[in-house]
Amino acid sequence: MGCAGCSNGRGTTPAGCGNKGHCATGSCAKLNVYDWLGGIPAPVSNEPPLVEVRFKNSRKEFFRDENMLGLKRGDVVAVEAQSGHDIGIVSLTGPLVKIQMKRKKVAEGQIRKVYRLAKPIDIDKWAKCLELEDTAMLNARKLSKEFNLDMKINDVEYQGDRTKAIFYYSADDRVDFRELIKKLAAEFRVRVEMKQIGIRQEAGRLGGIGSCGRELCCSTWLTDFQTVSTGAARYQQLAINPQKLAGQCGKLKCCLNFELDAYMEAVKEFPRTDVNLETERGIAFHQKTDIFRRLMWFSYRDEPNQFYCVPLARVKEIIAMNKEQKKPEALLDKAHIEATLPKEPTFADVLGEESLTRFDNKKKRKKGKKGGGDRHRQGRGRSRSRNKNQKKT
Repeated sequence: MGCAGCSNGRGTTPAGCGNKGHCATGSCAKLNVYDWLGGIPAPVSNEPPLVEVRFKNSRKEFFRDENMLGLKRGDVVAVEAQSGHDIGIVSLTGPLVKIQMKRKKVAEGQIRKVYRLAKPIDIDKWAKCLELEDTAMLNARKLSKEFNLDMKINDVEYQGDRTKAIFYYSADDRVDFRELIKKLAAEFRVRVEMKQIGIRQEAGRLGGIGSCGRELCCSTWLTDFQTVSTGAARYQQLAINPQKLAGQCGKLKCCLNFELDAYMEAVKEFPRTDVNLETERGIAFHQKTDIFRRLMWFSYRDEPNQFYCVPLARVKEIIAMNKEQKKPEALLDKAHIEATLPKEPTFADVLGEESLTRFDNKKKRKKGKKGGGDRHRQGRGRSRSRNKNQKKT
């Protein structure tokens, strides 16, 4: 989770973070990039360096430091915008910026420049813009309902100089919001831009905790959203339950694709599930499969509720026998039955855990060496006799 005050991707210095947002863990910003070239000195060049600047949530853009300001991660800068200027936080510097530009297919000719480090006046004006975003979003939602528009406005972002506002919305179909833009521009007295985002992008901007107990992947590191089908769940032998397979965005979880390649590679060794096994006991059909334990469960037609666990090697053996018009006596012979039976674990009571009195405080008497007690008593007797003799004399 990000630090308090910077988990939403805005703010000057994150609360509780003494490194101005460029922590070693990289958890202060959404979709942060780990600078694996940070410890390597950059090559000497006369060209203006490139920097990545982070704005609200996951919006990032690339800029050129023409004034050679020597920017570092966490610096608040004023950058060039389409009209006016904007305020952002430097999130990445060095040669890794060009790699990110190549990955996101950003041409160097489209890059604007960094004006200067943000002044206190710029930061104060920027902070006032941040305070207006929530009220602007609520008013925009009310206006969209008045115009009967089938859309959901989920976020608003003001430009740093308060001359432009971006309204992010999600909708299933195309929406005619021309009248809405006129109303918003007249009410807030800014230039209005509407940007449509998908449901997955909406969940990434809002953030949250997934069913796994971790922060959502779409709001921390996942940038490309690939299509997820129910076939991914079937390959992994998961129950097709929409309530468990769907994420907070309402669509199938992106993590279903993470281990899909490993399952698809392992499934190649298994026979088709629609192949029945013929034995003298009867015909057995497939019920379920444990891919990584290499086990398959079958049941006979006359006993559909009785499952038999069969190793993969035995299944292939029976299929080969059926092709030769041969039938085994049963799915499992004695050797396979003993191999599939669970072995009883054996425990050694090393620490005395089975004793009921193991926590009782027992006072142990200190025992001396053998014969020590008798010698001690003899010594006492000798000393007493000596004292008596001395008194008599």
